[in-house]
Amino acid sequence: MHLLLPVEGLVCGVDEAGRGPLAGPVLAAAVILDPGRPIAGLNDSKKLSASKREALAEQIRGTALAWAVAEASVAEIDRINILQASLLAMQRAVAALAGAQGRVRPSHALVDGSHCPQLACSVEAVVGGDGKFAAIAAASILAKTSRDAGMFALHASYPQYGFDRHKGYPTAFHLQALREHGASPQHRRSFAPVARLGES
Repeated sequence: MHLLLPVEGLVCGVDEAGRGPLAGPVLAAAVILDPGRPIAGLNDSKKLSASKREALAEQIRGTALAWAVAEASVAEIDRINILQASLLAMQRAVAALAGAQGRVRPSHALVDGSHCPQLACSVEAVVGGDGKFAAIAAASILAKTSRDAGMFALHASYPQYGFDRHKGYPTAFHLQALREHGASPQHRRSFAPVARLGES
């Protein structure tokens, strides 16, 4: 697949992780890959095993020209909705590239999905982009592994919810835990299952 827009300069891939869960922030990553150091095996993070994602994330961090991960908080998700919070996290990730690895600034961004954040560079939404462009796949992997690590950390503070098992997604176990314990400070109260079952 070719870019829809003619682009000169650096292109970054952008993707998010954590739109569907009932708890925790939404994370986004932006990655500018080094064309001279290709990474084998990049793909949509959902199609990779956890161990493969972790191995690729280490490679991405070690070989990319620049990368950054950013988030939008639970409070922001509840205030502006999950779509707008996802776009905000993407904006923050791309902006953070300017402070990373020698102030690298992309001239174009490829974003997974059908919505584009407002950026200082040109931007293009690509449905299924994490399976089409290596840079988006790399961003997908960094966002997913970073969010999973954050949910493991939350599990240490709130073990009763089993965040280490489901990463905040609305599994039967998670919904039962909400019924038994109510919502934690890390639950998204704007999400119907939390509002309905987890009001504390």
